[in-house]
Order: sequence, then C-alpha cells, then structure tokens
Amino acid sequence: MTTTPRRASRREQHRVGGTGAKVTARNTLIAYAFLMPFLILLVVYHTWPVIFGTYLAFTKYNIISPPEWVGLANFRELFADEQFWSGLKNSLKYILIVPVIQVIAILVALLVNRPMKGIGFFRTAFYVPVVTSFAVVGLMWNWMYQQDGAVNTVLGFIGLPQKGSFLNNPATALYAVMFVTLWKGIGYYMVLYLAGLQSISPELEEAATIDGASRVQVFWNITLPGLRPTILVCSLLSTISAIKVFEEIYVMTQGYPAGSTYTALFYTYSRAFQDYKYGLAAAGGIIIALISIIFGLINFRLTRGGKVDA
Repeated sequence: MTTTPRRASRREQHRVGGTGAKVTARNTLIAYAFLMPFLILLVVYHTWPVIFGTYLAFTKYNIISPPEWVGLANFRELFADEQFWSGLKNSLKYILIVPVIQVIAILVALLVNRPMKGIGFFRTAFYVPVVTSFAVVGLMWNWMYQQDGAVNTVLGFIGLPQKGSFLNNPATALYAVMFVTLWKGIGYYMVLYLAGLQSISPELEEAATIDGASRVQVFWNITLPGLRPTILVCSLLSTISAIKVFEEIYVMTQGYPAGSTYTALFYTYSRAFQDYKYGLAAAGGIIIALISIIFGLINFRLTRGGKVDA
C-alpha cells in the first residue's frame, strides 16, 4: 500500500525559505542583527529628524529657548510672506529643466551605448561634471558668465548679441544657474539610462529591424517603452532635485540679483540660519515636501508607474 505525501500547511510553507531551509527564530534574529546598524542610522538620521521637524513647524523655536507651541501661526506667516511665494515660484520654474535634462540624457546614453573605439573615454568625459565639486563648478561658471567671460566671447564669435554679465541680470540669472544644473546633471542620468538600455533585450530590436521597422520606430516602440522604469526613477530624482535646489543658488548667486534666483529651499535656509526662525523654516520644509510628493505622483501617472508594456 502506498501513501500520498501530506501537503505542507500554509504555516509550514511560510516557515520554509526559497531554498527549502526552515525560517527559524535564530535565523530571524541573525537577519535582524545584520539589519540593526542600518535601522538605527535610518531612525537617527531620517525618521527622527522628520518627526521632530514636523513638530517644530507648529512651534516658535530659536534654538536658545525651548520650543513654544503656536499651532498654525508659522503657516499663516509663511503664506503671507511674498518672499516665500517668490522663492516657490522660482523653484517651480526650475522644474522646466526636468524634461530637457531627461531628453538630452537619453540621447547621450544612446550615443555612448554604441560599441565603438574609445567609448570609455566619452562616457567618462560626460560623467566628470557629476563628480566635480560644486564649489569648483560655481567658480568656473561665475567666471564664464562675466561680461568678458567665455560665454559672451563665444556669442560674439558666432555673431550673436552679447548679454553682459548673466548672473547680474535679473532676467537671465535664474536661467543661467539652471543651465549649470543641466550641464552638471546630464552625466548622472546618462549612466542610469545607459544601464536601462543595456537591460533591454537586443533580440527584440533585431526582430523589429528584420520585420522592416526603421530606427525611429524601433526606438519609439521598443527602446522607449523598455526605458519606462528608468524614466520614472530619473524624472522623480530630477523633479525633487529641481524643487529642492539649493547648492547652486548658495554658491553662485545667494538669491541675487533682486531676488530673481531666490528659491523656496533657500528661503528655509535663510529663515533658519540667518533669522533663527526654525519653526518657520520647518513649516516651509513641509510645504516643499508636499509639493515634491504631488509632482512625484504626477510623474507616476505620466510614466504609468514605470510599467513596461507587455
């Protein structure tokens, strides 16, 4: 007489790992022991600052006296401050570079994805601005944007009218800083898109080519849909970086001239470390975080959640 093997219960299946090893209490403790250093750092440097910063947004705090609960007073002061609205407007303008930098990064990634001689040099050259200190980048572009700098020299050489000092002109200062962000960030997103391109099966593109599809059709129907998860990640990172732009402003313009480069995050920095109004600065940080979440949801919608078409 033969017996039929008993089917494992749900609890037993849950306690068995993918390799068949039982998930014992000892193994669980070992796993959490390895995770614990990261979890401690996460709580200390991320979770707790978020919680405490949210609390400070509803208090009056100048780092000397204990926090004093004021409810929504900081938000009312924030919304009545024209300087905050001006900074927020400039931060939203900064989002204009997001589609531009993504398109250029994709094109550059397509260029350096070719198996050609010396391609490693070109990949490195595009990535060098990413790892260059912004203190160096800011000084270099400050000089290039001067009235007698390299940018005006090139404009004069090709017959275009010179614009004077770009960073001293309220009409051009913000866009000049945005171009520096664009120039410095292309290499970073290029690497991400390059990884995305190399994850797409070449057999799909070859099959489409054999079926008579042109290069444009192959890119539009196979390459671009295959890059959708990467586009989602890059657009999210780029959008959040644009809304939270600070380093470029701090190094190159300090919000001048005439507040034309004053951004929302620079406003929170000024309120915290110049006026010592930490509660007001925290309230501004919450508004910036909420706006980042909204634009993140928009990116998810536009990229269909990063899902690749079947």
